[in-house]
Amino acid sequence: MFILGFAGCIGALRENTFLLKFFSVFLGIIFFLELTAGVLAFVFKDWIKDQLYFFINNNIRAYRDDIDLQNLIDFTQEYWQCCGAFSADDWNLNIYFNCTDSNASRERCGVPFSCCTKDPAVTNYLCFHPSLQEVDQQIVIYTKGCVPQFEKWLQDNLTIVAGIFIGIALLQIFGICLAQNLVSDIEAVRASW
Repeated sequence: MFILGFAGCIGALRENTFLLKFFSVFLGIIFFLELTAGVLAFVFKDWIKDQLYFFINNNIRAYRDDIDLQNLIDFTQEYWQCCGAFSADDWNLNIYFNCTDSNASRERCGVPFSCCTKDPAVTNYLCFHPSLQEVDQQIVIYTKGCVPQFEKWLQDNLTIVAGIFIGIALLQIFGICLAQNLVSDIEAVRASW
């Protein structure tokens, strides 16, 4: 992005047609790559869903290994009110939360606090216990997975997401048009010399 912005700015300031053409061509390439990615995302949405599930489960395994990753997972689960990729059972993949008899962790068979339903009066850091019945689990933790919640969020905010993508595309097309217009003006002035 730095090189692209540099080429556009210097090309416009110095009236360098090579840099301006470089700017417009690569901006066009980026536009078509984004357009292709959008079409492929729509066509292969099931594959993307599987990849998202795989990505979340890999990050669940490494939850305590990286504090930034842990904060990202906690933020995601709190924001979308979800737990795990498809359910809270996905936390069995983590060595601290799995439900094996050999696990000596105090978080055994539990979930992170970000899966806990929020009570304004109390911040609950250990809200889940395996002895809870399924009905009680729904009161204490978020039982929906993050992948379905993300899909629901996308469907609910489809017009906003589409509007942002269209706005970015229009800005890119506008930048290409301005660069090409400036190139043609420079070449017209040079031809009159």
